[in-house]
Amino acid sequence: MNIIIAGGGKVGEVLCSELSSEGNDIILMEKNSKRLNALISKYDITGIVGNGASYDLQMEANVPKCDIFIAVTSQDEINIMSATIAKKLGAKYTIARVRNPEYTKHLDFVRESLGITMMITPELESAKDIMKVIKYPTALSVESFANNRVNIVELKIKANSPLRDMSLKNFRTRYGNILVAIIQRGDEVLIPSGDDFLREGDHIFVVSSLKEVNKFYKLIGDNRAKMKSVLIVGGGRITYYLINMLKEYKMDIKVIENDPEKARELSDVFPGIMVIHGDGTDQEFLEEERLEAYDVFISLTGVDEENIITSLYASQKNVKKIVTKVNRTLLLKIFGTMGLQTVVTPKRVIANSILQFVRSLTNTSVSNVEALFRLADNQVEALQFKVKETSRVINKPLEILPIKNHLLIAYIIRGKKLIVPGGQDVIKPNDHIIVITKEKKYDDIDDILK
Repeated sequence: MNIIIAGGGKVGEVLCSELSSEGNDIILMEKNSKRLNALISKYDITGIVGNGASYDLQMEANVPKCDIFIAVTSQDEINIMSATIAKKLGAKYTIARVRNPEYTKHLDFVRESLGITMMITPELESAKDIMKVIKYPTALSVESFANNRVNIVELKIKANSPLRDMSLKNFRTRYGNILVAIIQRGDEVLIPSGDDFLREGDHIFVVSSLKEVNKFYKLIGDNRAKMKSVLIVGGGRITYYLINMLKEYKMDIKVIENDPEKARELSDVFPGIMVIHGDGTDQEFLEEERLEAYDVFISLTGVDEENIITSLYASQKNVKKIVTKVNRTLLLKIFGTMGLQTVVTPKRVIANSILQFVRSLTNTSVSNVEALFRLADNQVEALQFKVKETSRVINKPLEILPIKNHLLIAYIIRGKKLIVPGGQDVIKPNDHIIVITKEKKYDDIDDILK
């Protein structure tokens, strides 16, 4: 597909990397010539120096002939204007990143009025992800499929866990409809078989309904009480969206913000919330604010290193749930993940949404990509397909389908039925299928076949 991206920042770079690696023709529009040249030399893309909202520049980039135009500059107004001009010029689909809460209050109205195909707010989506792990305290991450009917939940095997050293054959016998879809063991990631064992320190990704997962928590003795209090360091946009969600959950909320003007603004918008002006990365200050008394600690400053270090300190203080914002995920390999629990990466959130959209357009005759998530440090994809009558996977027992290696058909959703498939099960037209794979670039259910 011919895709034009306006903006070569953190999100723009991720999109250039991911979309070019999947065989798309990418043109990047970026005002900073040094930044543009660096990305052109790094990825298989071409580029034009200039403002993505310029009519002349869009004509030079041949926007009227492009399949998708994506505006992800640092300015909402430029993104909205760029996407609107691109649509008027004839781009088939347009996507704009919008971050300002003033715009997101009326996102659908703005999108429909201007004819923009998709408007994405990474901070809002990140806040939703954080809220999921607060609602389900044992989980390190939660991804939802089929309108929240099926979920992939990340858990860690602890030293005292009854799951430690258990074979997956015994796991399935004991826990029924809970399916272990992924095992992450250090840098190694497995799509496991029944012969594999669970080890201390493993991160496992289980697939089931949340009702079944909650039963599973009780069976393994890890059914934690509801989180009642939260301490947030950093008063940016994610915090703004998150406070609105936490208020509905009736939690005791405290926010620490180092910028006095930001702290004052946040206090004015949320008069019932305790907002403290101070340095939330100062360990003595955190002790004064009684960090150890809170159920949840969330570090959302604009500096990755500070978020990691304060989260590690919260771990030393035995805070039950810790959430850390990290954009440069390479830092996790440098610092290690000891003490970190849930890591949120806003640029990855928006990239996954756009990748899902792009793949959903690629092959609609056999199946549609309805959901896409990257798991286990971006090494595994979980996809949901809607299967059509023309697919080669239908009406054959799964045990005879020539399915590729390192791949798992995790769930079949058939109307109101949720099916954990066995060898005798078959896929039927209109089924929704959840596939877990280490191989990327799948845009069609038939791609699972050898």
